[in-house]
Amino acid sequence: MASTHGIDPRAFKDPRNHYPTDEEFYASDRPAHPVLPEDRPRGGGPTAAVKHRGTWATVALVAGIVLLILVGIALFP
Repeated sequence: MASTHGIDPRAFKDPRNHYPTDEEFYASDRPAHPVLPEDRPRGGGPTAAVKHRGTWATVALVAGIVLLILVGIALFP
């Protein structure tokens, strides 16, 4: 058995023993033009500045959390 697939030499002409090459196997389910368009193009361009929350919004958030904790402690001593 000198075959790479371990096939009995007497069965070489049997169509069940036909093994496609790697290129044939992987090309069988691919489209003719497998290149996809870029969904997020790279490169420069006009970009908008990143907007951050203001300082007062952060102070109000921290104060609200501290107030919630203090009210929780006051209601459930």
